[in-house]
Amino acid sequence: MKFNTFYEIYYSHRVKKSSFLLKLYIFITLPINYLINKIKLQSIINLDNFANKNQNLFEKDLKFLFEFFNSDKGEKFINQYLKPIKLKNNLIDGHLYHNFYEQYLRERKQERLKILELGSFKGNATAAFFFYFQNSIISSGDLYPDLFRYRSKRIKNFFINNSLDTELNSKIIDKQLKFDLIVEDAGHYFKDQIISLFMLFGTLNSKGIFVIEELDFPDTRKDMNEKNESPTLKEILISIKQNQDFESTYVSKHQKEYFLNNFSSIEIFKGKFNEIAFIKKK
Repeated sequence: MKFNTFYEIYYSHRVKKSSFLLKLYIFITLPINYLINKIKLQSIINLDNFANKNQNLFEKDLKFLFEFFNSDKGEKFINQYLKPIKLKNNLIDGHLYHNFYEQYLRERKQERLKILELGSFKGNATAAFFFYFQNSIISSGDLYPDLFRYRSKRIKNFFINNSLDTELNSKIIDKQLKFDLIVEDAGHYFKDQIISLFMLFGTLNSKGIFVIEELDFPDTRKDMNEKNESPTLKEILISIKQNQDFESTYVSKHQKEYFLNNFSSIEIFKGKFNEIAFIKKK
């Protein structure tokens, strides 16, 4: 974990709202807090070696794997978003997305899939997918790839800012990469959700699946849609399901036509707290 990552995740928002004296205190104590938290951060696990000693994990379902690797996609997890020195062992409720993932992906778990995960954070869900899709290659992108706690020959961890068209182009589209499964679990901001889907839908192979987690954030959280723009991605998807037209500043005519001509189905589900969308390609 780099110093800048530690500051951006745990302190930048506090500094913006702090008084002069509090800012001064934060900056004076920040180096010490960083070193203490870096020591407490989970060591990087080589999943290839770990798998040799835990072959039974390849037989587990996603409910088990999400909880085993502490992903909030499952039923229970330890709050991984706290600073390392504040982590506790008590379990809290997760999103309950595992049933929906199983419904769409159970029959494909033995295939050689190419998976793109946007918003990997510490890589806990990536580790679960590593064992569930034991023949697949996983590309995990995040704003802070130095937080990623896992390593494998089947996993590529890289930096990407999916709020920028240029990033999606240079890191994925221009390289002509193709995927069978894309999981968008990054910032959940209004613009990010829209451009990620409509720019990257073309990188899905036939029969591929695009997943958007926390689909409802821009509709229910002011900080995810500060300008109160519309339509949100949820509203766009509902319009498409109802065979109604839509217009978005962030979707080009070509992207819109391509999506409408190539999607097979759109389903939106409610987890424990938030909504998740599964979009199939023809």
